Amino acid sequence: MLAETGLAALTFAFALAVYAVAASALGGHKQLERWGRSGRNAALLTFPALLLATAMLVIALMTEQYQMSYVYSVTDPQTPALYRFTALWGSQRGSLLFWSLLMSLFAVAAIGLNWRGERRLMPFAIAFMMATLAFFLGLSLFLENPFERWWLLPQGAPGAQEVSSALIPPFAVTPSEAALRAGAQGLNPLLRHFGMVIHPPMLYLGFVGFTIPFSFAMAALAAGELSSGWIKATRRWSLIAWIFLSIGLILGGRWAYDVLGWGGYWGWDPVENAAFLPWLVGTAFIHSVIIQEKRGMLKLWNMLLVIATFSAVMFGTFATRSGVIESVHSFARSEVGFPMLAFWAVITLVALGLLLWRWGRGELSDERQFANLLSRESLFVLNNVVFIALFIAIFWGSFGLPILSELAFGKEVTIGAETFEFFVVPLFIAMYVLMGVAPLSAWGATSLPRLGAALRPPLLLTVLSILALALSGTGLLVATVGYGVALFAAYVALYEIYRGTKARRQALNESWPRALLALFRRNQRRYGGYIVHLGVTVIGIGIIGSTVFQTEVQHTLQRGDSIALRDYNLRFDDFIRAQAVDGRMMNITAVTLFRDGSEIARMRPRIDDYEQMPMTIAGAHSTLENDFYVLLIGGDSERATFRIYINPLVNLVWWGGILLIFGTVIAVYPKVTPAAGQRKREGTNG
Repeated sequence: MLAETGLAALTFAFALAVYAVAASALGGHKQLERWGRSGRNAALLTFPALLLATAMLVIALMTEQYQMSYVYSVTDPQTPALYRFTALWGSQRGSLLFWSLLMSLFAVAAIGLNWRGERRLMPFAIAFMMATLAFFLGLSLFLENPFERWWLLPQGAPGAQEVSSALIPPFAVTPSEAALRAGAQGLNPLLRHFGMVIHPPMLYLGFVGFTIPFSFAMAALAAGELSSGWIKATRRWSLIAWIFLSIGLILGGRWAYDVLGWGGYWGWDPVENAAFLPWLVGTAFIHSVIIQEKRGMLKLWNMLLVIATFSAVMFGTFATRSGVIESVHSFARSEVGFPMLAFWAVITLVALGLLLWRWGRGELSDERQFANLLSRESLFVLNNVVFIALFIAIFWGSFGLPILSELAFGKEVTIGAETFEFFVVPLFIAMYVLMGVAPLSAWGATSLPRLGAALRPPLLLTVLSILALALSGTGLLVATVGYGVALFAAYVALYEIYRGTKARRQALNESWPRALLALFRRNQRRYGGYIVHLGVTVIGIGIIGSTVFQTEVQHTLQRGDSIALRDYNLRFDDFIRAQAVDGRMMNITAVTLFRDGSEIARMRPRIDDYEQMPMTIAGAHSTLENDFYVLLIGGDSERATFRIYINPLVNLVWWGGILLIFGTVIAVYPKVTPAAGQRKREGTNG
């Protein structure tokens, strides 16, 4: 009954979503309150229906219902309970259902929080949200149904049978449970990592989260409500989507570092880039809408950015799931490719059509003009230009060039990491410079002397830091420049926090800790943003150190021999071949790491032999200074070949990610409004 119940719930959710689109669009267009409420109620009911469908699939996974073809394809009797649960998003069919559940959850939350305050926008917003949900539910229902089961179909010859996966075929019986258990395929070994427990849900939350601001923007265009109301209604949704997407990207890098066995965390893989593209344009959007809120400017540009963000989300989903891109990160080739491409094209054309209609009517005119190049809004626009340039460069290198070369010459041309870095490194340098200068400028107009005076302290700290790096032996110019611009952005963020705390302390005679806490509580968005900037600078420093100064060597050692690398010595102690409880064979090497003659770590790099593929598990000794990272390439009881990396500052990438998340949480967290008496005292003292 699990498959039947799940299929019925999925079908009901699809019908509800389709009805919600029609009823909400009618209610919004004709301003019929009854139809609007009916569409809202249908949209709200999609979540319990999808929760039931997902629960049925999870129960089937946990209770080993191998007669369901999805359970058969992603688990086996040896799969641990944790990975049995996470197999929900371990393959195409389950992940599409999970994607739809999260989309419904976001839609229900947006409706609940905004129905009263944005009654004019909500019917149209619901129509766009439910149209997106209905499309993905249609894919699950008609093309990638997770509730298909195995059946034995009779053939022409007497006694002949064929095993087939289908929903409810006639004249069929199910295969034996024992045969199904024996043949169950199990989860892809690359997905048996804690990072993949969290990484896909975070990416999905980021992707579906950006559907909310897009839907409200389209509702504003459809309803003609083109003030900043739609931005205020979706400000936190944009940040929430951005933080989930950021977490997903960071965890994806960590998974690649731990599992893929190449000593790095970002290889400019097309599917990696497909997830990075919406992050870039979404970041531009989050910065740009501040200008519309503060100055009533960039209305047309912000609409273009939110459309581009959603379009990038749809394209990223298409690139990952269509199978047109061969990648370790992508799903297998399937029938969803063309429908996804068509939906992406249609929804983008509809959005651009609405935008051109309102623009042609003169309803997207700015309330103010740019005062000068040094104003904060001008610098924010330059920052936007950098993000869009990064988007174009990465999109062209990952998809544009390969696709055009295939169409024109019949041969796919791809570019390597070095070419990507040649184009994007200067743009990232410009991003860090603007990230430092923009917060010190003023809205409206800023004079050069005033901006120069504000820049003096962080510039002085930057120069001193560069001199210290030069004296310490950092001789590479590219690294020195990179460290300098990253530190400049960090010093600006710290300086602004210091200035605000100092001003509050002097005005209200508060202690430093109390003044700092009150400063963040009074302006969470601004100072949470500074923490985010600090996180980005820490990540940048980690990337520079772990790429520019990485050491790599491959060497074969006899048992008992050592290899010297910098001030380290690695000794090969033993080779063990053992069988794990889940049946896989493991080739394990025991190695000891010494530094300056003292033992500092014992590691066990190994190769796990799964039926699907071998999996390399690194041994690593991690400190804030660097990672000593060891991979077993092959060997036996007498000798073994190792690939060894020393990755300086690589852990700053992960620590910077935590700082970035912390800053975004501060910015998103509901603002605590001071009591009236406190506001009065602060106003008097100020």
